[in-house]
Amino acid sequence: MTMEMKDSGSVVLTAYHPHSPARIPGMEQSFVQDVPPGHSPGSRKSFSRCRRINRMLSNESVPPAFSRSNSQASMDSTSMEDFWCEVESIKESREDGSEEAMLLEFKPADEGELEAEWLQDVGLSTLISGAEEEDGQALLSTLTRTQAAAVQKRYNTYTQTLRKKNKHTVRDVRDIFGTSDSSPTFETVPVSPVSSNGIQLPGQKPVWKSVSSKSCLDCGTDKGSPSITEELSYDVSFSESITVLPKTQEWPKNQRFKKEDSALPKFIVRKSRFGLTEVGDLSSEDMKKIRYLSLIELTAFYDALGVELKRNRVERVRGRENGLFGVPLTVLLENDQKKVPGIKVPLIFQKLLLKLEETGLETEGILRVPGSASRVKNLHQELEAKFYEDTFDWDQVRNNDAAGLLKMFIRELPSPLFTVEYLPAFITLVEKISKIKLQLQALHLLIMLMPEANRDTAKAFLQFLKKVVANEGKNKMNLWNVSMIVAPNLFIYKGKRANQQEMQAAATTAHIVRLLIRYQDILWTVPSFLISQVRKMNEAAMNNSKRQLMFDKGVRKLLRRKTMERERPERPEGAVTFPPYLQSDIPEGVIRVYAPLHSKVSMAIQLNSQTKAKDILARFHCENSHGSSQNMRGQIQSLHEIGGNIGQHCLDPDAFMLDVYHANPQAEWVIKPKAS
Repeated sequence: MTMEMKDSGSVVLTAYHPHSPARIPGMEQSFVQDVPPGHSPGSRKSFSRCRRINRMLSNESVPPAFSRSNSQASMDSTSMEDFWCEVESIKESREDGSEEAMLLEFKPADEGELEAEWLQDVGLSTLISGAEEEDGQALLSTLTRTQAAAVQKRYNTYTQTLRKKNKHTVRDVRDIFGTSDSSPTFETVPVSPVSSNGIQLPGQKPVWKSVSSKSCLDCGTDKGSPSITEELSYDVSFSESITVLPKTQEWPKNQRFKKEDSALPKFIVRKSRFGLTEVGDLSSEDMKKIRYLSLIELTAFYDALGVELKRNRVERVRGRENGLFGVPLTVLLENDQKKVPGIKVPLIFQKLLLKLEETGLETEGILRVPGSASRVKNLHQELEAKFYEDTFDWDQVRNNDAAGLLKMFIRELPSPLFTVEYLPAFITLVEKISKIKLQLQALHLLIMLMPEANRDTAKAFLQFLKKVVANEGKNKMNLWNVSMIVAPNLFIYKGKRANQQEMQAAATTAHIVRLLIRYQDILWTVPSFLISQVRKMNEAAMNNSKRQLMFDKGVRKLLRRKTMERERPERPEGAVTFPPYLQSDIPEGVIRVYAPLHSKVSMAIQLNSQTKAKDILARFHCENSHGSSQNMRGQIQSLHEIGGNIGQHCLDPDAFMLDVYHANPQAEWVIKPKAS
């Protein structure tokens, strides 16, 4: 149940928890002692308020809040100091009118409504409507055992609720899953490992290699020796890999949450013969299917852990339709794409990041030390008036003021950057499950669930934060410092006053930000088991379409005509024939690669077991080094897999092409610039 305390002009955390509370050790200590170096004298007012917060939290009459966990265990007296001072800085900026208040309202859920919304969100609205649509059937045909059980559980709850309400006749679950009992018996995706980004080939074992920070993932710590090294695998679904239920008992009183960077594990990510796939490497249509599957998998993952998946039901806020601040990301992008087609991150956000990257990364206390409230307010108004006219003078903006504008932009979004619906789900897991690997897997699926505009903007923001941490030697901002400053800007939003229980979730939200920054390269990589399921979905949809086409009279006539043409005698001598690479009968293991921007636009390539995507790129570059199109120069070219059982897939340069070819023999292969 959401608990709220009314108070105008203050803030509220998005961490809503209905489960039984338990006393948090260490919260009795004051979070703020002395003003740290780097804080401006003008911020003393904030520190007095920080102390008032500490007194409120240390009051013995405070009701117990949340189960004890690694992220809320005993803290050093100053470990959360920056968090609370940032909260007070946010509050002051709203009190002086520099930010507009916009309240997110939560909708109560009637019995069965959450299950109905869940079925719609995973692309299975046909189970509610009763329609026989191919997309829903294709999705159901790809589910693993645990995923199918998660779908069936939600559908059972939904149908039972409707029967109680006597609204209308609903389909029995046995009609959908084809079973006479409560267990799904339809064919599911095998649980045995499948090669990354593809399909397990008969008799072939995946070949693995470790991915170093020089490759495409930075899975370790920036400095020091991490105490733990763990392996991550994307080949089996996370829910299927849980064989032993983790313990969820409370942590001992002497358990401490280690804020040192070296306390985080170093993850070794295995790169298979299919390489790795980033979020932007897939078509928007395939990413839509990834989102369906990710929500099903997240639900199955929580079921396997014995943790309830909670979500907020939020009334949608329209926000402003023009301007820069307080405008929905989708509206901003629609306006910006008129100026810069294909842009994925709002121009104002990009410019603020660029300003800070060019001049602010070495500024001591950047993000922590507040800028002048009056200057930030004036800059805000000036940006709204001059930004799109290209008359705004960026040289006048001081680094701390630019950081203030950046954080203000994030806070004023009508909906939080990390969408509020499933935030309680991850916070619950962090509180109940201590293993960071499991927390990371849950967060990974939540990233896959994010709307495209939010995910792209969040990625740009986290890349900037990673650069801030990399300059710790000069700016004095380590990973934990940055996480504490950023957390209240991401996970506190405009509205009613945060109650004491919600405020005590501060360490949890800071821990979430720390995971986002440290493991961002992992989190923006699409798990290969999801890509494999998308391939199967597309294959099932194609097979259904083929069956439909066979009943079309016009198609049957066309097929008869094609059959007659194939049965005609050989062409007479002198007739024009096409070269072998343009005929349909291409030898096994040979692909035709097209490169529209090269002078030599196509080439037949014989694949062997060692041919990689980068080898094909190098061959084209060598043969076209002097005659390439002017449009191609300066652009990074990539090999794309298009069609067949995938919409569009930008291949990892280390992908072994014969394996990709066997996974999708009907695909076309095109060299073109990678989408930025």
